[in-house]
Amino acid sequence: MTDSRRPRLTDPVRNPEQAPAPVRTKRAFFLLLLTIFVPGGAQVVAGNRTVGRRALTVTITVWGIVLVALVVALVNRAWLISLFAQPSVQLVAAIVLLVLAIGWLLLFINTLAIIRPSLLAPGARGALVGATVVALVCTTGVLGYGSFVMNTSRGTILNVFSSGPAMDPVDGRYNIMVMGGDAGETREGLRPDTMMLFSIDAETGRTAIISFPRNFQNAPFPEDSPLADVFPDGFSCGDECILNALYPVVEADYADLYPEGSNAGAEAMLDAAEGITGLPVQGYVLVDMGGFEQLIDAMGGVTVDSGGWVPYRGPVRDDMAVRTRWFEPGELHLDGADALWYARSRYFTTDYHRIRRQQCLQQAMIKQFNPQTVLTRFSDIMSAGEQLVETNIPQDQLGSFLNLADKARDHSFERLTLGAPDFGTSADQFSTYPDFDQIHTRIDELLVSASAAAEDESSAPAEQPEPEAPAQAEDEAGSEADTPAADDEPAETESADSGTSEQIEGWTTTAPTTQPDGSELTEDYLITLEQIGRTDLLELIAANNSDCSA
Repeated sequence: MTDSRRPRLTDPVRNPEQAPAPVRTKRAFFLLLLTIFVPGGAQVVAGNRTVGRRALTVTITVWGIVLVALVVALVNRAWLISLFAQPSVQLVAAIVLLVLAIGWLLLFINTLAIIRPSLLAPGARGALVGATVVALVCTTGVLGYGSFVMNTSRGTILNVFSSGPAMDPVDGRYNIMVMGGDAGETREGLRPDTMMLFSIDAETGRTAIISFPRNFQNAPFPEDSPLADVFPDGFSCGDECILNALYPVVEADYADLYPEGSNAGAEAMLDAAEGITGLPVQGYVLVDMGGFEQLIDAMGGVTVDSGGWVPYRGPVRDDMAVRTRWFEPGELHLDGADALWYARSRYFTTDYHRIRRQQCLQQAMIKQFNPQTVLTRFSDIMSAGEQLVETNIPQDQLGSFLNLADKARDHSFERLTLGAPDFGTSADQFSTYPDFDQIHTRIDELLVSASAAAEDESSAPAEQPEPEAPAQAEDEAGSEADTPAADDEPAETESADSGTSEQIEGWTTTAPTTQPDGSELTEDYLITLEQIGRTDLLELIAANNSDCSA
């Protein structure tokens, strides 16, 4: 007969004192795993059930929100991106993540108290401490970092983007002016050497890029522009009135014509772009070229497929009298400094060559600015972005533009340069004496092509004519100070015409891929050509370096 007064066996989960050492060890790791995967579970089975139930309620609620977000991401990802692009939502998310991180940390501390590590053998105790540290990093650490990321993003958005309501598309498109600014010591004010108008379909994200050569002249202004009275015949005072000079001229002499607090130089550039293209321009993004370098590095570099040899200014070498170095044709993974040189070099070529490379680099950046890059490098990208950009795009627009950028990654860009090679050759001087009716016709055709729903994205973009090697007239309105380290840049010289090329044995008027003796081109050989003064050959070799794909 069993004695009813005999004490019942102790529950080893709640009262482990009498349990054997292996059981205590298993119990410890079981409770730790519960706290990792089911926060509050350890408290329900072995500790304060009230605390455990409350923690479980929070856990279930959070998982419910995550599942709803995943469903929304599958059904309407655009809405979800727009939601989390709002600074107020990011502030709430940062606070919630921080609270969850602290709460989870407290649960781990309470779980350790329930486990009572002093009951464990020394070896098991050390393993438990190590596992707990790893668990804390992977749980509370991740949530804490998420809170930091959200707050960093919010700060960047508030500092970079303007306030005010979102813009509406015009005729189904957003037209945004993107300018690369460089306020170097040798310059009087900021000059946007890189000027592109991005025309983006508001539904599909299909994008057309219209590039303005820096030496574009005679830019007209819309009737409602304050500069229309100042320059009734357009910005047309000769070589002093090239397009990239408009920004500093307005900043210095006509800033009072634009609303107080606005960027008068940038606003003037929008007016000029609208007058040139006939398109309503709704906003601008001004990119500092030093910040551009930081952004590329924050992204982990950018990859392009370069079709020709691209020269750039390299480090001093004792065995060479020149500093020119060369990017080889083929796939290039460029860091920030190299990407800046690749985009801006016009050694032995022309502005029109670098415009084409800039267009390619822009598409490469958008293609590679994917969710994986953003998630893994978010903090660096946000920090670089704050130093990179000035814009009048409102904060409320960010979500829709992020959605369009995501869509744009799936399409090839349509591209047009308002000069060579799309409007004759550099010798035709179209940028100096533009035909605006012809420009408007070509832009209308470009936008129709960019919006064509039946476009076969799998086919390669149509080949465009190559820019000719530099002609003396190409830079009639420019200055060597308009490129990085321009004082050390080889001068742009007259190119060899076809007659001269034919006199060079073994060479043709197309860019060669080998030396005259049939051996492969090398950087050292090109450097040697420059040292002996054969810039005519270097111009021929570099003539196709505007070929580029992303």
